[in-house]
Order: sequence, then structure tokens, then C-alpha cells
Amino acid sequence: MKKLIFVFVVLITMNTQAQDGKREFKEGENEEKRAFLKDLTPEETATLKTKRMTLHLDLTDAQQREVKKINLENAKLRKSKREGRKYIDSKPTKEERLKMMNERLDQQIATKKKVKSILNEGQYEKWEKSMKHRTKKKGERGKGKSSGKRKKMN
Repeated sequence: MKKLIFVFVVLITMNTQAQDGKREFKEGENEEKRAFLKDLTPEETATLKTKRMTLHLDLTDAQQREVKKINLENAKLRKSKREGRKYIDSKPTKEERLKMMNERLDQQIATKKKVKSILNEGQYEKWEKSMKHRTKKKGERGKGKSSGKRKKMN
């Protein structure tokens, strides 16, 4: 009986250690990716994003040029916002957060209108679907296993 309990404890410990190791590897990988993306210029970021969209949506050359302009504008805006936040040590006030959120949403609405004017119906629907999936995925980040559907306890 003691041997059985010992084997059980060892198996649980090994399983826990294996899961921790996987999680650390993925976290380190994400940090490297983020650091790499932060070092890119707005032009490089816009080019990469445009190429991803081209692969996903089968954009024509004319569409690629227009989408790249939009992506470049957005990348430059993000870079300037990021630079501005570097020098602020304190957390923003409620009013400042509200202002930033409104500005971000206004920018998203403008981008959506521009993209809609460039893409055809099928491409736009596919883009919308991918944006919803991205938003959903972004919301789930950091929630771990509890991000899935929860079962009701009786």
C-alpha cells in the first residue's frame, strides 16, 4: 500500500513539473517575439501586417498598396503612443483612461471604414471574422484554463 501511494505521489509530481516546464517555454517564446516586434520600424510592421493580410485575404496589388498605407498610419500612431507612455511613471487617471479608450475606438472605427472601402464583400467578411477571433483571443489571454466554458455545480 505504501509503495502504491509513493508511486502515485511521484506520478503527480512529475506531471506537475512537466506542465510547468511547458508553460515557461511558451512564455519565454512570447517575450522574445514581443521584443522582436517592438524593435521593428513602423514601415517594417506595416509590411509584415500587409503580407499577412494578403495571404489571408488574397489581396490584389492595388488593394495591397492601399492596405499598406492604412497599416503604416496605424503603426506610426502606435509607435508614437508607445513612446509617449515610456516617460509616464504613474498610472493614468480615470478621465485619461476614458480619453485614451475613446481615441483608440475612434481610430478603430476609421480603420474599419477605410478597410471596408478597399476590400470586396467576401474579403471584408473574412477580415471581420478574423478581427472578432483576434479580439476574443486577446480577451482570453492570461485567463488560463478557466477561460473556457464553466460547468455549473449542483
